[in-house]
Amino acid sequence: MPYAVVAHYRCEPQDAELVRDALLKMREHTLREPGNLAYVVHADADAEAAFTLYEQYVDRAAFDAHAASEHFAEYILGTVRPRLVDRTVWFGEVL
Repeated sequence: MPYAVVAHYRCEPQDAELVRDALLKMREHTLREPGNLAYVVHADADAEAAFTLYEQYVDRAAFDAHAASEHFAEYILGTVRPRLVDRTVWFGEVL
């Protein structure tokens, strides 16, 4: 069953461009993963320095492989998360 992730990120305004660029680089890598079905990056239209990601994988194992990837470590763990002031992540199965 497909597995979905919705992540809401907020950073300081001075970090927004760096976070945005890292998320777009992450998208390039993630879309090439064999278990990825979708990776959509949204900039919040009503809040500065806020982003929402919608991700979909063929199953939970594919997401786990994604989270263990070198690009996840570099862009998400190394660049994005240290700059966040708020982070909410939701996981679910696609019906």
